[in-house]
Amino acid sequence: MDERVLTGPGDVAEGAAWLADREPRFAAALAETGPWPDRLRGGGFPALARAIVSQQVSVASARAIGDRVAAAGFEDPAAVRHAEEATLRACGLSRPKARYLRALAEARIDFDALTRLPSDDVVARLVEVPGIGRWTAEIYALFSLGRADVFPAGDLALRESARRLFGLAERPGEAGLRALAEPWRPWRGVAARGLWAWYAVETSREGVD
Repeated sequence: MDERVLTGPGDVAEGAAWLADREPRFAAALAETGPWPDRLRGGGFPALARAIVSQQVSVASARAIGDRVAAAGFEDPAAVRHAEEATLRACGLSRPKARYLRALAEARIDFDALTRLPSDDVVARLVEVPGIGRWTAEIYALFSLGRADVFPAGDLALRESARRLFGLAERPGEAGLRALAEPWRPWRGVAARGLWAWYAVETSREGVD
């Protein structure tokens, strides 16, 4: 695997400079936001367990339930495999999420091996697990594996940010945003960070007004 892997702010700054040099709108966004955050985080079973917990609930609820799951020892796949569904649900998980968490534990993913696979193969492996869709798999590759060119085009905030920053007549769909992002290779993952950072500034400014 010869894909670029982000290891910290310096790598993100390199990608941001490359994008700003080639796309004036990224240059303008970078001037408004300041350095884009790397947003890197841990990986493995705990990261995907947290992703399942976070689906379709508020940030506060996801944090509270995730903390209960961790406190109960269910960031360990072996513990999840041996737990009753009722015990998992006692942490605040819905019935589907308890089943997704068990499916993830039973998938016995070799997370070390994922670090050596091409990003497309990482995504393909993860979406085999019930409860993990393409967006979740791409977010894992982007932030837990630091893949510099992964671009989760299904993300609603990315699509809306691109509409505003690029002055599009309407919000692009996933396919449209992937097409727009093609010239941003091999730094699409950094472009995503820039779009999120700029969107946060833009919506904050609207809130103040």
